[in-house]
Amino acid sequence: MNEDKIEEIIGCHGTDKSKLITILQDVQAEYNWLPPDTLRHIAKRLQVPLIDVFGIATFYKSFSLEPRGKHLIRVCLGTACHVRGGPRILETAERILGIKADETTADYEFTVEGVNCLGCCALGPVMVVDKEYYGKLPPTKVEGILRKYGYTSTSSNNGGET
Repeated sequence: MNEDKIEEIIGCHGTDKSKLITILQDVQAEYNWLPPDTLRHIAKRLQVPLIDVFGIATFYKSFSLEPRGKHLIRVCLGTACHVRGGPRILETAERILGIKADETTADYEFTVEGVNCLGCCALGPVMVVDKEYYGKLPPTKVEGILRKYGYTSTSSNNGGET
């Protein structure tokens, strides 16, 4: 944890406890996860009980208490995407990267998640990498998309394929 960076984030928002979620979002954006030491520091600075900080951090799916990859891949498994092949998109990403949903590659480059809905049902099946949406996606296009974000078959992952 870079305490100076955390202080910079807190300084941008102030120490009012109503800013807790915004501060956690900025820390998540900076580190791709919420390290426990950081949560303790934020609780102390905002004078909020640590249990409340952990409660918020565990309530929202967008927060992670585990290290995540540099690139977050979310595959929609909502009803519309499910019937249009969302599970196949997720399985393809898992196979290519050599990990399962909610796991991160050994080199911390990619994390894959299956999500309930991404809110763009007409585009299903949908995969989002970081903030870039890919709709009406056939499984054959998944590897090419991952390559745009640095995936190679020789990446230090958990056994992805070419």
